[in-house]
Amino acid sequence: MPARTRRSAGASAPNAGRDEEASSPLTQQPGSSPPPPVDEAFPVSSSGLKFNQSLSWRAGRPIPVAELLKRLQALAHEMKDMEQEDDESVKASLGNIAQELVDQQLLGHKDRGVKAWVACCAVDVLRLCAPDAPFTSKQLRAIFEMIVKFVLPALSDPSQPYNSQHMYVLQSLAQVKSIVLVTDVPRADDLITHIFTTFFDIVSGSSKASTGEQIPKAVHFNMTSILVILVDEAPALPQDAIDIVVAQFLRLDPRVMSVGGDKLKKGSVEGGQPIFAMKELPPAYMMAKTICLSCQNKMSREISKYFNDVIMDASGSSSDRRDSGEGDDPDTALNDDNLRELDKAHRLLRELWRACPLVLQDVVPQLEAELAADNVRLRVLATEALGDITSGIGAAGPPPPPAMDPAAYPPVELSSSASNASQNLLTKPSSPQSFSQVHTRAYSSFLSRKQDKSPLVRSSWAIAVGRILVTSAGGMGLSQDEELRFVEDMARMLNDSDEKVRLAAVQAVGAFGIKDVINKLGLSGGVNKPGSVLGNLAERVKDRKSAVRNEAMTVFCRIWAVASGEIAAGNKLVEELVGGIPSKVLNTYYTNDQEIILLMDKVLFEILLPLQYPPLKLKSGKQTSGASQRVKDSQDQTNGVSTVQDPDRIRAERVLLLAKGLDERAKKIFFALSQRQVSMTRFIQVYLQSSEEYNGGVMDENEITIKERLKKLINELTKLFPDPSKVSADLWKFAKTHDRRAYQLIRFCYTPASDYRTVYNAIKEFSKRIDISLKDTLLPLLYRTSIILYNRSHVPAILEYSRTNEKNFSNIAHELLADISSRVPEVLKAQVREICVKLQDDAPSATKSNSPNAVDDLKACASFAKKFPNEIPQDRKFVQAMASFALYGSPPEAAKHAVSIVMSASDRKEMLAKDLVHKCVRSLTYGEPGFLAKMAAVSRLWLLAPNEVDNEADRIIDFAVKEILLKNRSPSSDTPSKYEWSNRIEEECAAKCWAIRLLVNRVRSHATVDTLSSVTEPVYSLLNKLIESEGELSKSRDTPEHYRPRLRLSAANSLLKLCQSKRHDALFLPQSFHKLAEVAQDNIYEVREPFLARLRKYLSRNSLPARFYTIPFLLAHEPVLALKLETMTWLKSRATVLASFQNHVVSTSKEQDAKTGTKKATILETVFSRLLSLLAHHPDYEDEGPELVDMSRYLVFYLSTVANDQNISLIYHIAQRVKSSEDVVVLDSSSTDQNVDYTTRLHTLSDLATYTIRTFLEAHNWNLQSLPGRVSLPSSLFGEIKDYDASMSVLSKNFLPEGVEAGVDGVVRQSMKKPSTANPANKKRKSESEQAPLPKKAKMGKLPVREREKEKTKKPAKRKARNWNAASDNNEDDGETRKNGRATGSTSRRKSDRTSLSTAKASYRERDDSEDDAEMEEANEEQESDDDLEDDGEDESDDANAPKDAEEEVNGAEGTEMKDADQEDGQSEGDIELVSSPLTPASHSRPSHQAAPVSEKAAETPPEASKRTPRSAGSARSAAKSNSKATSSPAQSSPAAAKGKKATAKKPSVTPAATATGRVTRSRG
Repeated sequence: MPARTRRSAGASAPNAGRDEEASSPLTQQPGSSPPPPVDEAFPVSSSGLKFNQSLSWRAGRPIPVAELLKRLQALAHEMKDMEQEDDESVKASLGNIAQELVDQQLLGHKDRGVKAWVACCAVDVLRLCAPDAPFTSKQLRAIFEMIVKFVLPALSDPSQPYNSQHMYVLQSLAQVKSIVLVTDVPRADDLITHIFTTFFDIVSGSSKASTGEQIPKAVHFNMTSILVILVDEAPALPQDAIDIVVAQFLRLDPRVMSVGGDKLKKGSVEGGQPIFAMKELPPAYMMAKTICLSCQNKMSREISKYFNDVIMDASGSSSDRRDSGEGDDPDTALNDDNLRELDKAHRLLRELWRACPLVLQDVVPQLEAELAADNVRLRVLATEALGDITSGIGAAGPPPPPAMDPAAYPPVELSSSASNASQNLLTKPSSPQSFSQVHTRAYSSFLSRKQDKSPLVRSSWAIAVGRILVTSAGGMGLSQDEELRFVEDMARMLNDSDEKVRLAAVQAVGAFGIKDVINKLGLSGGVNKPGSVLGNLAERVKDRKSAVRNEAMTVFCRIWAVASGEIAAGNKLVEELVGGIPSKVLNTYYTNDQEIILLMDKVLFEILLPLQYPPLKLKSGKQTSGASQRVKDSQDQTNGVSTVQDPDRIRAERVLLLAKGLDERAKKIFFALSQRQVSMTRFIQVYLQSSEEYNGGVMDENEITIKERLKKLINELTKLFPDPSKVSADLWKFAKTHDRRAYQLIRFCYTPASDYRTVYNAIKEFSKRIDISLKDTLLPLLYRTSIILYNRSHVPAILEYSRTNEKNFSNIAHELLADISSRVPEVLKAQVREICVKLQDDAPSATKSNSPNAVDDLKACASFAKKFPNEIPQDRKFVQAMASFALYGSPPEAAKHAVSIVMSASDRKEMLAKDLVHKCVRSLTYGEPGFLAKMAAVSRLWLLAPNEVDNEADRIIDFAVKEILLKNRSPSSDTPSKYEWSNRIEEECAAKCWAIRLLVNRVRSHATVDTLSSVTEPVYSLLNKLIESEGELSKSRDTPEHYRPRLRLSAANSLLKLCQSKRHDALFLPQSFHKLAEVAQDNIYEVREPFLARLRKYLSRNSLPARFYTIPFLLAHEPVLALKLETMTWLKSRATVLASFQNHVVSTSKEQDAKTGTKKATILETVFSRLLSLLAHHPDYEDEGPELVDMSRYLVFYLSTVANDQNISLIYHIAQRVKSSEDVVVLDSSSTDQNVDYTTRLHTLSDLATYTIRTFLEAHNWNLQSLPGRVSLPSSLFGEIKDYDASMSVLSKNFLPEGVEAGVDGVVRQSMKKPSTANPANKKRKSESEQAPLPKKAKMGKLPVREREKEKTKKPAKRKARNWNAASDNNEDDGETRKNGRATGSTSRRKSDRTSLSTAKASYRERDDSEDDAEMEEANEEQESDDDLEDDGEDESDDANAPKDAEEEVNGAEGTEMKDADQEDGQSEGDIELVSSPLTPASHSRPSHQAAPVSEKAAETPPEASKRTPRSAGSARSAAKSNSKATSSPAQSSPAAAKGKKATAKKPSVTPAATATGRVTRSRG
């Protein structure tokens, strides 16, 4: 029965889609003769077919091939010219031919030409007989089977001789749409599948014949048309055909296109194009895309079914596994094969959205359902897919991250930076529709995944959001609100509770180019704004997880390195957003975590200041010392003539730019890096020398000595790394290798004479030469040792910037020069004469002043002259210039440095000093030109040439005291004057400060022991009066109010300086010391902060006696949290460093070392008795309960920073010993406290301390241990109670008032609380972060006996109502009438009078760790510079506006003896010791998250907001304490205290040795 074609309306036209006669493929066949002419006996007629030759033959009598071809050609030619007619006679004439054409002899003929012509005739028959085909279904299948399996595959080779006939068949099937008959034949699915397979194989195959001819575009078009017809007309497409279509969209996925699982090779091609450089989409991809676009409804159903089948197959497989008992966890039910298939399906959806989004309208709801699936991996796949779909990212994945090369030169400019979009079509993001608008519900479900309980899903979501921001939602754009919301979400992801999420968020930020970082991520603020993306990224550089912080540090630093060009160009927006990155990176050093410090070194020298920057080639030819790497810069040309750029200058600019943007804390670390380099150089030198002596393990003599020395050195070096065992093994391995070339390369790196190119080449060769396993150890050591920051090649550029102020680098250039001169003056040798010539030309006179920057050059020369005096010019003109600076220099520090230069370099020191003294004293009159410079010069000369100055001592002292200190030329209008701070320093105030220094230097230089007391006591008396009277010396009390704080600070710093000498400290009485300690609680922040900084510096040097350690513990009530935390971390660091001396070997006597080490290791423990004495004499002390609870805060502050399970017994024993002694501090006759019973105060504090310690140790689950002996107390503070009965009475009595124990319990509990954060983004989810509650502390029992005498005076009623259970450490305003933040009519200074400051919210890092930054700023740094020069130089910082010294040093290898201020540090060349500096933490120090429970970061607080409010004598407590007590919750008080009952509980067991209270052994001191 004839088959009936289903024709579209347009297909019935007679000439539909036919080519012109001249271009018909039947007019001529390649490689064959033209068709024969038509026989005249068969004229062409418009009615019926004229061809009447037979096409079939009998068996055994075949028609010759040539004849058969002629007949078929004639038939084809005739039918080609025929048009479709409804005449039944015509159709009947075609019936016979049709039956002959389906003969198996023709369809199965071996000749390719016969088959080609038969196919041409067959498609013409179908065309002419449409819509009724004159074939049965079986015959149609035979025809289409021949066409599909032979004719159509032959189209892949256009060079075949019958290609025209093949193209004609394809064209007819497409235009006449007779291909639709395939759907009606039996078993049509396999034919349809074969068609799809053949066509896609053709367009994606070799695409070229042997002649190189490409497949015509018309073939692609007709093939596509046929496939569209089949998809549109087929009642049901075979699943294999659907699979073939959708598989084409994965042709852009390199993972699918790889062969055998291997990655694609660079030269792989697809559609005639290299895969990795594709500029247009492959033909197969375009064919599948056209099919989907043309048949959207049907393909939508089919793809939905396909996607659902993939999910069901995976789910069915996992169900089978669960049924068999192989797995019940939904997260592990999917095996690897299922996951691969699911992943491939989701990648397919990405590409389908890019190509034809409408076919996914039924799939998107399935993706939305996946977001709520129980299986985590399925939710991850759905989240990733929806994120990439929104971003317009296809199967090939996201575009490659932008090139963020930190060493690129010239630097990137935002105005001309290339777009982040990839030019490769595979990865170029493109979304045809806005997914958020088309699929609103699914998009909302996707956004909700940021709160998914699984960190894997949140990680995927973070990466997806980053891609949406980078691609601007696939190019569709984001609204401002939506973009800001995504940026805020990114910031929250950076603070997520799970490390995987934080890592994913950091990686998402790393995918942003610098332009997107500024314009998009910068919407939430810069690195200094808490909660912003960049601000939270800054916190991640200190993350407790190494993977997160490593990635964060790299991404963070790369942002600054790439943006450095814009920062240098003055782009304020870029500087505001990312300019603070170097500060955040260098501040990580304060964490004291060796892994973080190691990472900081790596990013500093590889990203921030990469060694290969700038990447310019060395200019050929011999280089001068000042131009080690000058090259031509192809980027800088003028009028076609290339200019020469100096790489040394370019690198110097980078160093200056980095240093310029550092904050004060980071700048200390930056400047201390040079000190670390100097220290490390000495140890590397010893290591190399020892390694050479070791000789790879082969030694002729002194084998044991050499090995021991090398072992000790290696053991010390391992303390600088987080993995000491690996470092030790690496250093031994390197020593055994005995590579002499490597030794020489290291020496090149640390030699000051090496220029930068030499250093760089040495590091480069060294890294190639050593074994790869040693790089992690040796390269960081090499970075820390090499002359990289301060190289002599960079000094000329720094000098030039210091003079010209180009790019505003003048100030920082002067700072660097000053640091270079003090750290590595060797690198200044080539430029020192140039500096001297400049100073010589800039010399001042009575009528001419010097330039403002001259003081920096003078300071640099002074430091250089100290080490290399012979390098300083000695000519008369230069000496006269220095004398002019000494007489008229401005500021006065210039005169001081000029004197230092002359006295260091001149051969005629005595004569020059005498001449200078004469000139200074002769015209030393207030108001005369240069009188401040003359005072500074005399002050300096009194240290360097005391004999010459002593001749004029009386006149100088009279001038300093009578004319300067005791006379006020601008008296205050208020009498008495106020006590206020001003940043402006008037000339008279500066003169008073210089007068104090002048008097102090006279005392320091006095060498005669017999008369030292007579010289020192008047100065001590004057300084003590300045401290006690808050800077007031005048009897009329009219000193200007803004002079007094500076005078008090100057006096306090002077006393610290004097007490560095043993002979001067011995004359400093305990009563005066107690008054000096009160400066740490001055009501003005600008006074107490510099004083504490100076104190920490001297203590870190071990240049002050142990009693000065008590002063920092007075910061328990410090209102400025930053200062309090800084002091706490310093105390913890000192405790760790001092404890390490127990086993530290220095000298050759082990017995002496053990004794000295033990003494030094227990300094902070034995100082506890001095702290109790200081508190007993504290003006805040009162015997009432609330005041004693406040006193316990000092004790808890001490325990929190010093106590541990090893020393708590010793501290407890010392507290008990105090109770068996009496106070022997001698008070001044003028003191108003003569009648105060300080002994009773000591006993009360002893009881308070013992109870506090017991509560503290029980809260920490520590135990008291027995002590082998008794501890002696300082005899200057304590004396024995001679009466035995009185002694026993004191020991049996409890001096604490009732209720104090409950208050102490609250203080201890509060000290153990971890700071909370109000940021909900930082809170862990309930399912993941529930923590077990802290164990309840047992109730503390009362002391054995309570015999408290009743007070004779009646307590005020308001105090009876107070709650003593302190629950807050905040000091708030007490509600008194105040003016400018101060109470009026009072000058009393109390701990509670300082205004408290708000604190910043804790970040995730700070919330997780036990403290914010374990600062090691002052830890164990060796002091090498001359104390006379340095200490007097530090007088400049007496001005509170001057920055604190960068190094508060500790010489970790020296004994506990104080160094005299005139004595210079020295080190035996043979000693093996590791000098720890702020950049070399102590070996036993712990990371910040293990050190202490402090973790809040202090808010940056302006000093004027931290002023302490003075209180009247009758108001000893502040309302801050009252408010905190009044608002204390009952939950914070012990139950016994809440009920008014005495707490009873079993106390920790105390051994008899620990509780012994026999006779006190006293010691001097």
